[in-house]
Amino acid sequence: MKNIIIISFFICASLILFSMKNKINQDDKWPVPEKYLKMKNPYANNKDEDQDGKRLFITHCRSCHGTKGKGDGTKAATLKTKVSDLTSSKFKAEPDGSVYYKTVFGKGDMPSFEKKIPSEQDRWLLVNYIKKL
Repeated sequence: MKNIIIISFFICASLILFSMKNKINQDDKWPVPEKYLKMKNPYANNKDEDQDGKRLFITHCRSCHGTKGKGDGTKAATLKTKVSDLTSSKFKAEPDGSVYYKTVFGKGDMPSFEKKIPSEQDRWLLVNYIKKL
């Protein structure tokens, strides 16, 4: 009986560690097609006078990524995958086209915004806002 309890404990602990490892590493496994990596941002120098990028972030991104983009939004803890810190140097180094791709098409817990943000200009203004966080 004692052996069964010990074995059960180790199985549970292994499963918890495995799920934590997957949550941490999930972010690193998001391949972006070459087409998007090379994509140029046609609105890179656009001054978002109406603050559309900020408005879109608040509406669609803040609940998971948090007000300042740190990945600490109110929904973040309920997700299976770790929410990206949009202020990290790793994220900042991503090409605009990569951020565009991930935002528009999503993956796993990151939803697609292809239909929710149909305007190309709005998508790029959101990318611009995110990159400035």
